[in-house]
Amino acid sequence: MALCELFPNYIWNLSVSIAVASGAELGEIVDMCEPIKRAADEGADAGTPAFMKEWAKKADTLSELANEDLERGRNLSAAEKFRRASLYYTTAERMQGAGQPGKAATFAKAQSAFKQYVELSGENCTRVEIPYKGAVIPALFTRAEGVDGPAPCVLFTNGLDSSKELLFWSWLPHALAKRGISTLCVDQPGTGETLRLHNLPATPYAEEWATPCYEYLAGRDDVDGERVGVSGISLGGHFAARAAAYEPRFASAAVWGANHNWHEVQIGRLDSEGENPVPHYWKHVYWVFGATDKEDFFKKIEGMDMNGHMDRIKMPFLITHGASDRQINVKYAHQAFEQMTNSIKPELKIFTAREGGVEHVGADNMSYGRDYIADWFADTLGDQRR
Repeated sequence: MALCELFPNYIWNLSVSIAVASGAELGEIVDMCEPIKRAADEGADAGTPAFMKEWAKKADTLSELANEDLERGRNLSAAEKFRRASLYYTTAERMQGAGQPGKAATFAKAQSAFKQYVELSGENCTRVEIPYKGAVIPALFTRAEGVDGPAPCVLFTNGLDSSKELLFWSWLPHALAKRGISTLCVDQPGTGETLRLHNLPATPYAEEWATPCYEYLAGRDDVDGERVGVSGISLGGHFAARAAAYEPRFASAAVWGANHNWHEVQIGRLDSEGENPVPHYWKHVYWVFGATDKEDFFKKIEGMDMNGHMDRIKMPFLITHGASDRQINVKYAHQAFEQMTNSIKPELKIFTAREGGVEHVGADNMSYGRDYIADWFADTLGDQRR
């Protein structure tokens, strides 16, 4: 298995692969990528303005076509075009460094298109806002299917550079809904709207925001507060593990990629160890953590290390990881599992070439991680539907 290899660098290929997994149309991928092949030769960072120009142009066209559908009363067709427009705007914006021209406007377009997509399609997706530090954590709630009364729910957290919309398009919320489990996809501090609109940076101590999210879910009439799980993708692997260790009311947990010692990984990044997930990497991480420079950044992430914390986890806990992860070495999955000595049901799943999902968070094939995690929560949160 491999990423969609259209460009001469990992970062651009990763972005395209995520877009494909999120529901892009292959023909539109070709249309957007063909004109920027030479720009990619300039490097993962230098060519990003051209990347945004082509992807946003396609999204603009889709938005125009969607509005033409609306004029003819074709709401479902319009919704599908707005969905892809939002995905392409989101991908374009994700590839730009903090403060780059057009980044904020493109993000606003992505949010607007997503809202139209949900409203017109009747998608199982409701926007909610959780009060936090004088602002809010925006989130997307997907309701369990076929459940009478309160249902189990999973709090699903972002990585370093994703958003609640990309979490939704991982299709894990849909897989969980079919198994009778609701999902709350959150833009936790340092991600999505919470960073861009409320200027709330990331913190290593995920319990600071995971506990308010848990309490919000436990207070909902349609959620069983005794069966709330937590999951995270990529850097969310640290956040979910930290939340599980320090918020024992979570009933089960699973990580899509083990970020056991992200602080150590960043030290390796200084020596170009491992692949970066986004262009303009250092500018991006400083922005996410509200850091002014390298020294400030490394001070702020000293707590991004789960050594000495995993034994606090007592709930069922699943670690998944790709065998050929080029960002976070698979050794961290083994370290995390070995230290999880008090979980009542620990499990480690390494995805291999036999099945796929070997890249970072299974970007080469997300179906295996999605299904495995959905089945895990069906087992551990009490609904056995397959």
